Amino acid sequence: MEVGTDSRSHKQYGALALLPLVIFLVLYISVGITFTALGKKDAFDMLPRHVAIFIGIIIAWTCYDRRTKFNKKVEIFARQAGNSSIVNLGLILLLAGAFSTVTTAMGGKEAMVHLGLSIIPPSLLIPGIFVMSGLAALTLGTSSGAQAAFIPVGVAVAQAADLNVAAAGAAVIAGAYFGDNLSIISDTTIAATNGVGAKMKDKFKMNVYVAIPAAVITAVIYAIIGGTGKVQGDLSFNFVDILPYLFVLIAAIVGLDVILVLIIGIGIAGVIGLVQGHLGLFEFTKSIGDGMESMFMIFLVAFLVSGLVALIRYYGGIDWIIATMKKKAKGRKSAEYVISLMSGILSAALSHNTLAIIISAPIAKEIGDEYKVPPKRMASLLDIFACCALMVLPHDSGMLMAEKYGHVSYIEVLQYSIYPVIFVVCALLTIQFGLLVKQSKK
Repeated sequence: MEVGTDSRSHKQYGALALLPLVIFLVLYISVGITFTALGKKDAFDMLPRHVAIFIGIIIAWTCYDRRTKFNKKVEIFARQAGNSSIVNLGLILLLAGAFSTVTTAMGGKEAMVHLGLSIIPPSLLIPGIFVMSGLAALTLGTSSGAQAAFIPVGVAVAQAADLNVAAAGAAVIAGAYFGDNLSIISDTTIAATNGVGAKMKDKFKMNVYVAIPAAVITAVIYAIIGGTGKVQGDLSFNFVDILPYLFVLIAAIVGLDVILVLIIGIGIAGVIGLVQGHLGLFEFTKSIGDGMESMFMIFLVAFLVSGLVALIRYYGGIDWIIATMKKKAKGRKSAEYVISLMSGILSAALSHNTLAIIISAPIAKEIGDEYKVPPKRMASLLDIFACCALMVLPHDSGMLMAEKYGHVSYIEVLQYSIYPVIFVVCALLTIQFGLLVKQSKK
């Protein structure tokens, strides 16, 4: 039995099924904001994110469908929490943590920081970080891989130049989703185009019209608010030390799988460290272990949220979202709004943009075909809004890594999350004023 698809609760709760997820978000954010207002240090750690999620899980286990045995509800949770996409994300996170720790130990991160400070003016470092992250995601085809590789570097660059660390973290997250949204090898692009029957190149062109203006505006704003910064001390570096990072970028362009890229990257960093005498053999292995351990909490959050979403789907919450959205379409413009909103809401509810697109694509195609929305337009809107929803979630892996490496709170990063707002506004303008109708008909 495939949990979460054919399996449904005896009683379908509709919107009420979303309550455990809402409780988690309200609890976590409200407690964090309250302690922030009280001047408490590490305010968002007072109610740890995974504890808040588990409160929602307990509610989902105990307060719904008394006819279903408790152990079956736990089984539903466990199957989805350990699905292949979550395991794949976990592997990427563990390897990314190891890559970051090993490159730091052998001097690679410091070399990358010095390289960035040497070639980019301090006043343009934040927009520079945004662009670098975008290029990485464009070539890697994955936002999580780009974030894992560049959040530690971006944060370190900002710290070295005395710039806003939260802004740097937000810039890496934004750049990663910008690049992922345009990448033709991204899983979201593949899911969106296949789901609605669009051509890859046509969807890319549609996204360019919206993403590039939003990215340019974002870069300009980051240049204005990012600060002037200052560079002190010796910025010399050994070119050999940046080879692991260069390999990651080149291998991504070639098209190697991100997991394989990270494994080889760790090996290259280790060999360089051993040869140069910066690392001993067991210092190398310990660095790998320390890096993996540093990502356990982020993986735990992803694991718990995925299981909670399975319960919400079992109780009818996801079906309610789809049915409600489908009723709202009355014409071409409203159909585009519905497709966009459905993708964004599902992405936020599922905490997974690709899964949200896979679920919403058949409904989007049905609505789009009825109201003459071209497939490439549907694919573009599905991808844009699914990505934008994740960029502002407190439990998205990018946000969690920005908090971890930057030692900043969710709210601090969120206030510099400029790109998703501008991206959504640009997309909504195209819907409201029909700005891409002619391009869509071609």
